[in-house]
Amino acid sequence: MKKYCFCLKLIVLLFLSSCSSQKKIAYFSNVSKTSADSINRSFFKAHETKICSNDMLSISVNGLDPVAVAPFNLPLVSYSSPGSENLYAAPMLQSYLVDVNGNINFPVIGSIQLAGLTKSQAIKRIKEELSPYLKNAIVTIQFLNYKITVLGEVARPGQYSINNERVTVLDALGLAGDMTIFGKRENVLITRENNGKLEFVRLNLNSDEVFRSPYYFLQQNDVVYVEPNKVKAISSENVNTGLYLSTISTLASALTVIFTVTRK
Repeated sequence: MKKYCFCLKLIVLLFLSSCSSQKKIAYFSNVSKTSADSINRSFFKAHETKICSNDMLSISVNGLDPVAVAPFNLPLVSYSSPGSENLYAAPMLQSYLVDVNGNINFPVIGSIQLAGLTKSQAIKRIKEELSPYLKNAIVTIQFLNYKITVLGEVARPGQYSINNERVTVLDALGLAGDMTIFGKRENVLITRENNGKLEFVRLNLNSDEVFRSPYYFLQQNDVVYVEPNKVKAISSENVNTGLYLSTISTLASALTVIFTVTRK
C-alpha cells in the first residue's frame, strides 16, 4: 500500500511540475496593474534611435526658395547604358552612408559628424551647417537600411527591415511569428554593436522588468536570439519524447487502476 501511495504522490508531483512549466509559456506571467502603474511612461516617449556607422540615410532639404535648396538635394545619377556618356537622373535623392568615422559627405558643406546623434540632433546639426546658405531650412532624415535579425525558437527566423525607427523586442518577435512553444521566455539574448564593441544582454519576458530595460527598444542591426528549452534539447538528441511521455501516462493510469482495485 505504501508503494502505491508513493507512486500516486510521484504522479501528482509530475502533474504539478507540468502546470509550473505551462506558466513559463505565457509572457509576463507576473505582470499586474500595480507593476504597470510603476513603469515610467516617459521612458517610452523618450526613446529615439541613434545614428551609427554604416547607416544609410536619406536627407532632404526644403525651403521657400527651390533654387536655393537645389544644391543640397542631389539626385541619384547613373549612366543610361554601359559605355554611354549620357547620364540618367532617377526620381529619388542621393543617399548618404555614415562612414567608419561617423561622418557623411554632404553637398556644398562637406564632412558632417552624425554618428552618436539621434535623428532630431542630426537635423539640428545639419541646419546649423546650412545656416550660412539657407534661412529657415526644413531638414528631413530617414533610415534606409534599418534592420534587425531574429533567430532561434521562433516561427520565421530571419532578417527584417523596419519602416520606422522605433521597434521593441516584442515587435521583433511578432515579425518573426512569435516564439515556438520550445522557446525560453525568461532568457532571450540581445546582441548589439555599440561603438565597435559587441554587447550581450538577456531579457526575461516573464518579468515586467523588461519594460525598464534599455534593450527593450532595439537598435538597427540588433540580433534577437531565442534559446531552446530543455524539452527541445532532449528532442534534438534523438530521444523519443512523445513515447517517453506516453509511457509515463500509461504507467500512471495503470497505477491508478491498481490502487483503486486494491482498496476495494
